[in-house]
Amino acid sequence: MEIDQYLAFGCDVLSQAGRIAAAGFRQPNPITDKAIGHGFDPVTAVDRRVETAIRERIAERFPNHGIQGEELGEARGASAWSWVVDPIDGTRAYIAGLPTWGCLLGLLRDGEPVAGWMHQPVVGETFFGDGKRAWLANERGRAAIRTRSNATLADSILAATHPGMFDAPGRQRFDSVAAQVRMTRFGGDCYNQCLLAHGFVDLVIEDDLKAHDILPLVPIVRGAGAVISNLAGATPRGGMVVAAANAPLHEYALGVMRG
Repeated sequence: MEIDQYLAFGCDVLSQAGRIAAAGFRQPNPITDKAIGHGFDPVTAVDRRVETAIRERIAERFPNHGIQGEELGEARGASAWSWVVDPIDGTRAYIAGLPTWGCLLGLLRDGEPVAGWMHQPVVGETFFGDGKRAWLANERGRAAIRTRSNATLADSILAATHPGMFDAPGRQRFDSVAAQVRMTRFGGDCYNQCLLAHGFVDLVIEDDLKAHDILPLVPIVRGAGAVISNLAGATPRGGMVVAAANAPLHEYALGVMRG
């Protein structure tokens, strides 16, 4: 399959899964804490239903592809191609009734992210990209998106999901970057990276991420012209992630966060 066929498939799969997520939004929903005694790591019954629906579609179409999901684990495949699924990225926002969560799907070849999707069914938006191009699809149609390539540090908008995701040294370094930008916003989960790709946010610094949180978003932000990496400058697969609208911003923020 050509990458455009994969992109169309992913959009269709998440449209179906998104209907399941939207139907349970702001409704009574059983919640399980996966981190009892170690904070709060919630999962809902809807998370599992959404992931099941996505995995069934992938297995039906690509039976030899591997699948790794946040809630239902890993099924190894016999192909170079594999998928990563986060059925509801931002479960805390979902539980709180905030529409800043999204259904994430990523396509990897030999372990490298080559396509990614973020679908928000309540708002009616799908961000997707292939590492070279990125788009936003909504009720107005589909349009290419780009970062604000001329953004400077002084006029940047910086985003992170929550200040508590950083340890003490990380928070101090984050605050050092935040003191120099125009505005800082907390919250957003996967929307932060998508709004970076769309040119509304210029810097995203996150920590304590897992592979399913970030790998689906990498092809979107890179496709829109952003630079994204872990602290070593490589493709992020969890932990701390620094993403920026252009290379100078990324270089500066990365240097600060490295300490």
